[in-house]
Amino acid sequence: MHIAIAGNIGCGKTTLTKMLAKRYNWTPRFEPVDNNPYLADYYADMQRWSFNLQIYFLSKRFKEVVEISKSKEFIIQDRTIFEDARIFAPNLHEMGLMSDRDFENYTELFDLMMSLVKLPDLMIYIRSDIPNLVNQIGKRGREYEQSMRLDYLKGLNDKYEAWIKDYKGKLIIVNGNETKFEQNPQDFQKITNKIDAELFGLFK
Repeated sequence: MHIAIAGNIGCGKTTLTKMLAKRYNWTPRFEPVDNNPYLADYYADMQRWSFNLQIYFLSKRFKEVVEISKSKEFIIQDRTIFEDARIFAPNLHEMGLMSDRDFENYTELFDLMMSLVKLPDLMIYIRSDIPNLVNQIGKRGREYEQSMRLDYLKGLNDKYEAWIKDYKGKLIIVNGNETKFEQNPQDFQKITNKIDAELFGLFK
């Protein structure tokens, strides 16, 4: 079983992944951030490093999807391969931070990978507005994120909304502005009730 959590930078994906993994005894898979060799350079010079970073993520994420498809475990994943290709790379391209040549090369590689990948059994999307994201990013204090451009975050949010509108698989949408699942047990239970309904047929 493959459950995935999607959402913009700072929306609470990692926190919710940890909480759900503990609640259901699922195996968590986290986004490769801390040991990413490109991330700090990327935030310092997005145009120079955008293609390198996206190829790095695509490679890691594809390897992970293949491993998940072969696993017999219940796995919950922090961010998906779809977000890299449908949100982050197109946003960089539209902002002029990834060249046409690099974007076409990236897209062809992604499309080839997609011929071997299926959708998760359940997607959980955390929807959040820009002020909430900025607040959360500030709280976690990653130095390389502090110079992040607001137009970059807004562009990502717009892409997320367009992608999720046309998403074809099983989907739960969490309001990240109002649902404080980390602090409020009732808010967390609302999410788990929805998961139980989608995956196990409970509470319907």
